[in-house]
Amino acid sequence: MGITHPPIDELLEATDSKYSLVSYAAKRARQINAYYSQLGEGLLEYVGPLVETHVHEKPLSIAMREINAGMLTSTPIEGPSTDKPYPARG
Repeated sequence: MGITHPPIDELLEATDSKYSLVSYAAKRARQINAYYSQLGEGLLEYVGPLVETHVHEKPLSIAMREINAGMLTSTPIEGPSTDKPYPARG
């Protein structure tokens, strides 16, 4: 496993841009990291890894493999409407 696996082209199929992919994977990696941190406390507020993990695998690598396996779905957040022009600065 490494930076080239899963391939970037396959990962980009799950999102609409590289930026979205980075944001998406980072958010999931933070959830996985929080899950591991909470294991000892018994809180389990977050969902653990959805794929089989290896001993010293980093949360971001796990998140990328989950995205590549199609185990996560991404819903784009709609931004402000672009129908109205911005107010003129005076």
